Amino acid sequence: MPQVVSERPSRAPGIDDKRPVTPAVESTRTEAPDRRPRRRWLRPLLLLLGPIAVIGAGSYLYFTGGRYVGTENAYLKADTVMVAAEVSGLIVDVPVHENQHVAQGDVLFRIDDRPYKIALDQAEARLAGVRDEIEGLKATYRQKQEELDLAKTDIAFAKKEFDRQSELVAKNTVSRAKFDETSHDLESARQHESVVAEEIAQVEAQLNGDPGAPVEQHPRYRDAVAARDRAALDLERTIISAPFPGIAGNTPQIGQQVVGTGAFSNPVMSLVADTDPWIEANYKETDLTYVKPGQPVSIQVDTYPDHEWHGTVESIAQATGAEFSVIPPQNATGNWVKVVQRIPVRIAVKTDTGDPPLRVGMSTSVEIDTGHRRELPAFVQAAASWFGANTTPTAAAAEARP
Repeated sequence: MPQVVSERPSRAPGIDDKRPVTPAVESTRTEAPDRRPRRRWLRPLLLLLGPIAVIGAGSYLYFTGGRYVGTENAYLKADTVMVAAEVSGLIVDVPVHENQHVAQGDVLFRIDDRPYKIALDQAEARLAGVRDEIEGLKATYRQKQEELDLAKTDIAFAKKEFDRQSELVAKNTVSRAKFDETSHDLESARQHESVVAEEIAQVEAQLNGDPGAPVEQHPRYRDAVAARDRAALDLERTIISAPFPGIAGNTPQIGQQVVGTGAFSNPVMSLVADTDPWIEANYKETDLTYVKPGQPVSIQVDTYPDHEWHGTVESIAQATGAEFSVIPPQNATGNWVKVVQRIPVRIAVKTDTGDPPLRVGMSTSVEIDTGHRRELPAFVQAAASWFGANTTPTAAAAEARP
């Protein structure tokens, strides 16, 4: 019977059946020892630098905290005026256009001045008439003075004639009728003197009690001069000029009716200054601990994010914004909740020729450098004192801080 021999598949020599090893695995095992030393020094380095970085950042935030105070509740301001006419009339000329730059003294618009020229002529005529009237009163006063002198002369003559007739009557030389006529003449002369004296007093009263005073000092003349000046002022006010350089806005139209009532006149147009702007920054009251006038300020305008302006703190308002409101909040209530108030801070802006144009009302972000430096914590000062270090700043060092 033939013998059956089973054949097994041949195996590659040198390969273990239980733990086969491929060339890729061997390559990985050979590279691993090269990376292990690198990880050994990287981890301690990170463990060392991490706390140092945290301590450094914390120290920086601690010592610089409170030095810079900023806010975005800040808006650009400038001198702004609503131009109104103090006299009424039709607008006949508007030499400026909308958003046009005007210099101080430039004409903004003109009102029809014909009625005011007529009023000025009337006032000047009235002034001349008053002067003539006063000069006439002076002449009347001089005339009455002469009449008074004449009346006194007549009295003296009548008195002599009366005395003479009295002697003749006593001697029965003249008739009684002649004596009575002489007596009547004397009494008439005395009455005439009294009448002239009263007329002089009346004229003197019309001359303000001082007939010799110049005409220009008389009340009636001064009143006429005031009326003339008022008419001239009204005529002058028909031309409205710019009170300061700026940009014209809301310009009127020719033919528009203007109602001028002095202080209660309606605005006709607006004028906004384009020089010397400032910023009104509304800071929280808790941020103003170290803020003082004169401190430097860095300014960012939302319209120009890549440009920075510089300025200085000009002044700090004496009251919070709530105190200036029409209806201030009433805090004397049972459900009172404390709210941090805001105080307006005026910041002067320094502008250069190459700066972009600034316009009133722009939103800005400001940051004030108070120069404040925090002292070391108490436990650090105590630890430093153990080693003899003085951590208390001197007065000279405090003054030298920015």
